[in-house]
Amino acid sequence: MNVLTFFFTVFTILGSFVVEAVPTAQPEKRDVFVPRITSPVAGDVWNSNQQAQVTWDTSDAPENITNSKGVVVLRRGDLATPVVLAGGFNILDGSVSFDVPLVFSGDDYSITLFGDSGNFSPTFTINGFSF
Repeated sequence: MNVLTFFFTVFTILGSFVVEAVPTAQPEKRDVFVPRITSPVAGDVWNSNQQAQVTWDTSDAPENITNSKGVVVLRRGDLATPVVLAGGFNILDGSVSFDVPLVFSGDDYSITLFGDSGNFSPTFTINGFSF
């Protein structure tokens, strides 16, 4: 080992002891919000190509929500469909309106409200396309 390499190694090791630790920022505390869907309810009937509204209870919303942007997705039976009914709204709004898409008629539809989490509505009917 030559002299230059030796001094470089010694100063590198000594320098690592003198480096001041920088405190890291504490992560902001955030809570998961699972609002109770208040509509649609069991027995509701939506008609394709007409306005519908999904509402939910925001009275117990925490101060810091993990994800405040909401998305409403249509479900049929136990499966999520690729149909996004509404998106990009603030989950604290408590409601969102949209046009009901043209889908097959059925009495086993529900919606999933996503924001922090996903929660389902009771099943309801959509009058739409039928054979």
